[in-house]
Amino acid sequence: MPYRLGISSMSLGRSYAGHSLQHKLSMAAKHGIEGIELFFEDLVDHAGSDSPSALLAGAASVRDLCSSLGLEIICLQPFMHYEGLVDRKRHEQRVQEMKLWIKIAQVLQTDIIQIPSSFLPEDQVTSDMEVIISDLREVADLGLQESPVMRFAYESLGWGTRVNKWEECWDVVTRVDRSNFGICLDSFNILARIYADPTSETRKTPEAEKEVRESMRRLVERIKPHKEKIFFVQVVDAERLAQPLVRGHEFYNVEQPARMSWSRNCRLFYGETSRGAYLPVRDVVHAIIKEVGYDGWVSMELFNRIMNSADHAVVEELAERAAESWRKLQQDLGFIGGVSSSSQKLENVHGKKGQETKKVIQEIEVARL
Repeated sequence: MPYRLGISSMSLGRSYAGHSLQHKLSMAAKHGIEGIELFFEDLVDHAGSDSPSALLAGAASVRDLCSSLGLEIICLQPFMHYEGLVDRKRHEQRVQEMKLWIKIAQVLQTDIIQIPSSFLPEDQVTSDMEVIISDLREVADLGLQESPVMRFAYESLGWGTRVNKWEECWDVVTRVDRSNFGICLDSFNILARIYADPTSETRKTPEAEKEVRESMRRLVERIKPHKEKIFFVQVVDAERLAQPLVRGHEFYNVEQPARMSWSRNCRLFYGETSRGAYLPVRDVVHAIIKEVGYDGWVSMELFNRIMNSADHAVVEELAERAAESWRKLQQDLGFIGGVSSSSQKLENVHGKKGQETKKVIQEIEVARL
């Protein structure tokens, strides 16, 4: 599979700000994006209810809409706060919820459900890694019973309670030891631990550059022999704040870790240095693509305060920025010749398929007005 451009659906604007999934998908297709990580929030909004029947019907509608626009659904995400729950009755409830998610994913015709590491309070998440491994193995085994097999992509969040570094995430994936349980590597969450510290005067960790070099060396060494375990990759940067994110800062939230508050408000697309991007994302992507040899979906998972804006123009602005970021990434990494047709997708609009897609986009946008 060649490199293909994807984006998370919520990265084109939040549903609670009035941005419909139809509009977001049409703008993604218009700007050459080929794949969508379907954010559960968007599915609920599109379905009009979170009842199982509504979600399944909504999933069928989303699948048909994506098909009409030439979009593939990369995954359904995020299945949050699952592993290591101290409350085992709640764990059983979550397993039942996962069974519904599997049905939804099948209707969507995707074979990946993404699971981010839990960031519940410490008293709600066990420190016993054996329990965490067992919980994740449990859902992996559920997926193995399906045909086609359902896969699970585990991702370490930079503020995760028990798992917050890619090494810890990879250790979990290795110990779960199931063919359908792999890793999602996110440039932001990797660098949020080893390079960035939004609370410091420099907004960097003490030995940031050294940490990145050594971490990427380990990543290549450990993951390259098992690169099929990388189920997909997320690539984004983030804004260097003018002031440390401490009490008194506009993004400070006493109920959130600083890295989480920074993430929710300040992520940027790759290459957006004019907007303050400062993370060494290129080093991470180079390690994953050029050295490990990963090929597949490269998704832009943006979180930014602009997504909360009710301005409908925001959706197309974000889709356009994502496409421009992708072009820059291709140029910087030198894999223009090895990518899929994302960049040429809109150049081929004179073909029958392109004309059909343009017609669907026009119909969606007219209906929205």
